[in-house]
Amino acid sequence: MPARLVPALLLALPLAAQALCTSDGVAQPGALLERFVSADCADCWRDRATPEPAAGSFAIDWVVPGTRGDDAPLAAVALDEATERLATLGRSAPQGSDAVFGRRQGAAVGLRLAQGDAFNDYIGTSIELKSAGRGPWQAWLLLVEQLPAGTEGSPVERHLVRNVFRPDWSQPAKGHADGRAMQIHDGAKPERLRLVAVLADSRGRIRAISRTACSG
Repeated sequence: MPARLVPALLLALPLAAQALCTSDGVAQPGALLERFVSADCADCWRDRATPEPAAGSFAIDWVVPGTRGDDAPLAAVALDEATERLATLGRSAPQGSDAVFGRRQGAAVGLRLAQGDAFNDYIGTSIELKSAGRGPWQAWLLLVEQLPAGTEGSPVERHLVRNVFRPDWSQPAKGHADGRAMQIHDGAKPERLRLVAVLADSRGRIRAISRTACSG
């Protein structure tokens, strides 16, 4: 089957009918810890001083492209979107590592996520915002891989960002919904993949931090 047909086939069926993991019933954390590691700095990944999330917070991990390009030790998991995320947060790419803590503001906005089963290196995903004011909104949908402590020498558990989708919710509307077949990059284990979404308002304040859990 041609690979280009896979995204269309994944989205041809309602994801609600095939979803294995959703954000239903998953409490939103009150804050987000975003850890950034330069692809040039393998020692940063193994740093025992890596900050860990406090109670009520959730941590995600980005690998930022380094100056050594494909020769960087962590180049295989680096994402250009990590640089974009740093710019959104008003930070520059680190030579080693950096961490940004953001607290959710106000009552949690309802942001529903769902993911289907992996199929030919793709996974069907959806993100839906209902009755949260007209916006505009800035949404980041992240496909993350859950990595236990000890993975490649990491002293902490990590939720490594493996793919990113940024729906265009810049126009005011009563609600928004988007679906996307997200590619599973080489080396990622499908059973470890989950979704995390961060929603910010027009002033950049975090209003929702949603994540999926799997029942089976």
